[in-house]
Amino acid sequence: MFKNQKIYNLLFFRLVLVLISIGLSMFLFSKGLLYTGFFVVFVSFLLLTEIYFFIKNAFLMYDRTIASILQNDFSADFSKNKSFENYSSLFQLYEKLKNKQHEDLSKDIIYRSILNNIETGIIILQKENSDWNIFLMNDYFSKHFTVPKVSKWHYLKNQLPSLCNIIEEQHFQEMKTSLQIRVNKQDTQTFIIQTSATRTFNQEYYIILLDSIQKVVEKKEKEAWINLMKVISHELLNSLTPIRSLSQNLSEMIRQETLSSEDLEDIKQSVATMHNRSNHLQEFVESYRKLAMLPSPKKEKTELSELLESCLQIMQPLFKKEQITVENLVDFNRWVLVDKNQMEQVIINLLTNSMYALAEKEVKEITISAEVKEKRIYLIITDTGTGIDSEIEDKIFLPFFTTRKDGAGIGLTLSKNIIEAHGGYLAFENGENQTKFTVCLLE
Repeated sequence: MFKNQKIYNLLFFRLVLVLISIGLSMFLFSKGLLYTGFFVVFVSFLLLTEIYFFIKNAFLMYDRTIASILQNDFSADFSKNKSFENYSSLFQLYEKLKNKQHEDLSKDIIYRSILNNIETGIIILQKENSDWNIFLMNDYFSKHFTVPKVSKWHYLKNQLPSLCNIIEEQHFQEMKTSLQIRVNKQDTQTFIIQTSATRTFNQEYYIILLDSIQKVVEKKEKEAWINLMKVISHELLNSLTPIRSLSQNLSEMIRQETLSSEDLEDIKQSVATMHNRSNHLQEFVESYRKLAMLPSPKKEKTELSELLESCLQIMQPLFKKEQITVENLVDFNRWVLVDKNQMEQVIINLLTNSMYALAEKEVKEITISAEVKEKRIYLIITDTGTGIDSEIEDKIFLPFFTTRKDGAGIGLTLSKNIIEAHGGYLAFENGENQTKFTVCLLE
């Protein structure tokens, strides 16, 4: 507190000295001591002059500091100033704003670096009065569309009229659609455009994101091929490695002049193992063939309840053996245009999954229900099983992915492909102590 008031104390002390000197001069004049009185008056004048320059320097320091803050100029270092202690609060504010500016600049550099390294075209517009200025254009947008990093909207409109016209037609409102843009004066490409508007501190911003559909598809295809090759190579190595090892052992054994009974037993076991691994490899290839060469569905009008009853009859012996209670709540007659054999395979696959999910549960229940909405039929199969771990939720539809030791990993993948070939979709919902699979079909 004393340091903050020190400048005022010094000013008060100077004023007291001036008053004392004036009073002393008046006293000396009253006593007839003229020369001494004039000397004291001269000293008073010097004190007043010193007070003037003291106050001037004080306000000058405040003006300099406030001007630096207003102009965002934090290059000065006031800590080396001799009067630093007298203005500690002001300089603390200055240093705090200086550190805040450095922090904001660092964040701005990081954010711009992130946006410039994203393979998505990004433009951020900032509204000024009734016009829009380009607040940010990332490197990908500039390079992909061969557009310089302009600062005004009308400059960009001259470069990419097809994009800017669509945004203006929507009056800079939020939207998500597709459009075709000619890139590098070549053939037009299709892009997904997604925009959003936001307001912060009375400032309006408009964010535009552009993704090439071709790149999105290529990325998804690449990811799918990588996952598929991982599974295929894993399965092939699991079978070929032991076969190769056993064949080497057999090659060494048959070179012997005589074979003992133990050698013959080893040969029998090796041949049996190689046969089993060969069968497994053949089954794996057959499973892949089923996925890769799924025939087009031969659709015919099929009654939904009859289709379900047929599947439940097939599964009934297994449900009875596992002591599973199945409740079929589908009590209405609806016709669907499907390939009956393929749809039976889908339903049986889903019921089989539910059966394995209930293996270690005390309460074993499967519920089958259906809903009709907007000319679509939603068939819902719910079980009270262990559910699906969050770590593998995004993998359950991948080919050959399975959590069962004896599973082939194609049931859900094949079911999904069949449903999509019928123009519907297969989805799941993972709840607490239950899993719900939904099959959507056209009525």
